[in-house]
Amino acid sequence: MLEKKQLITIKGTRDGLTLFIDDSCSYDEAYKDLSEKLSNNRPKKDEPVVSVSVKLGSRYLNQTQKEELKELINLGNHFRVVSIYSDVVARHDALQWMEESEVKTINRIVRSGQIIEVKGDLLLIGDVNPGGTVESTGNIYIMGSLHGIAHAGVNGNRDAIIVASFMKPNQLRIADYISRAPDYESDGVYMECGRVDEKQDKIVIDRLQVLSHKQVDLSGFERRINNG
Repeated sequence: MLEKKQLITIKGTRDGLTLFIDDSCSYDEAYKDLSEKLSNNRPKKDEPVVSVSVKLGSRYLNQTQKEELKELINLGNHFRVVSIYSDVVARHDALQWMEESEVKTINRIVRSGQIIEVKGDLLLIGDVNPGGTVESTGNIYIMGSLHGIAHAGVNGNRDAIIVASFMKPNQLRIADYISRAPDYESDGVYMECGRVDEKQDKIVIDRLQVLSHKQVDLSGFERRINNG
């Protein structure tokens, strides 16, 4: 007689339990098997609440199915679902991720009163004149002079950076941090970058090369700039 395939695997960790759901069976089969396992292994009433992480593998669940799983696991079992992770993402989420991680290249001069807003990283080949503004949800790279306003990480990403060939801005913004122009006169020989220094709790301006020593998570595009 063939042994019944294990659809639900539960492993204990120091943070609680990890629940693996086989991704080759149907959702209804997995739900039924999980329900049976939970009903046969109910904890005692005086046991503490245990955190549960659910791993779906290559299975996609819609929001309704996720809520059903949470309710099944949480209900009367002294369990609390803290995360549900899948290797599969919805098409909408994938397209949004691509848009936000893409480098948008623009070749122009941003003049006074003009505003450029992009999702993802911005590569501007040109200058930002006084009164001009560039904004992005990611990083900003300016192959030219920055005399206006640059705002990176507009959605709250404090790890975003601002790079310019000549750094003399009216104002730098990274997430919710704001900085005025640097106190010194840039000689225009080295590209410079603005980044958030958490210890100093402010935006600092450095030579671009310092990023490799600050353990900043660089994308491939950033590494090519930094390494010449």
